[in-house]
Amino acid sequence: MADLPKPKKTDDAALSARAIERFKLLKKDARTIAAQQVLRLESAMCTQRRWHPHAFRAFLATHPLLRHLVQRLVWGTYSTDGERLLACFRVTADGAFTDAGDNAIDLPGDDSVRIGVPHALDLASADAAAFGQLFADYELLQPFAQIGRDTHHLEAGERGEHALRRWEGRSVTTGALLGLLNRGWRRGEAQDGGSIWDFRKPLGAGAMASLGIAPGIVVGMMREGEVQTVGPVLVGRVGQWDTLDTSVALGALPAVAVSELIRDMEYVCALPGRHSDTDRTHDAAI
Repeated sequence: MADLPKPKKTDDAALSARAIERFKLLKKDARTIAAQQVLRLESAMCTQRRWHPHAFRAFLATHPLLRHLVQRLVWGTYSTDGERLLACFRVTADGAFTDAGDNAIDLPGDDSVRIGVPHALDLASADAAAFGQLFADYELLQPFAQIGRDTHHLEAGERGEHALRRWEGRSVTTGALLGLLNRGWRRGEAQDGGSIWDFRKPLGAGAMASLGIAPGIVVGMMREGEVQTVGPVLVGRVGQWDTLDTSVALGALPAVAVSELIRDMEYVCALPGRHSDTDRTHDAAI
């Protein structure tokens, strides 16, 4: 966002000062909103959210603020059930739609397709390479990792399990765990003594993951450097009180959900003694 032009000598000094202050506040709000929308779009990719074409045009592709983020992502048209990726496209600076070869295409305006942000697991290698080169040519930096995002798969023998145990017993800091709040996780409810003993992540279709920690985080006495031991990542159906009910085999989860769970845990366990400045924004929530 560009700055306001400097006031002229003929401009009202008081009005100019108020306009400058208001513009500064608007810039601050725009940065905050943009950061929130980046997380929202990344979550939409990971949870495989789909939009009707008219909603995509009205609320994303032509939105005064969001269009600047939309133009830096690869988008896909999907079958009406949202499962099958039909084609990929991008949104240009003038609001047109092009394929990986930068050729203009028409986006269906009816309900014959759905629109979504393809995950790296769904992108064909040829499409990923072509759009990656196209974005490089236009000097477009993606707002989050999409093309080339690290992906993960279950190991042999894990598909029938109801929990991921690769990191069980690993030591991490409370600060590192709080970074999960930027990745779609939320803290569990405070239990006896005001302690939080788990983090939870909705996986869609009524499923949820739960990561147990010990000794837990005491509400109001959080110490970011405190060491926590992580348990297995349990998966199951969401119960009445937002807790796990019936367990679910890992192999029954969508491949994207599995990949993102593993990615989250690799992130946490790779940062045993560090956490980012962004993580500190969640301190007040504990």
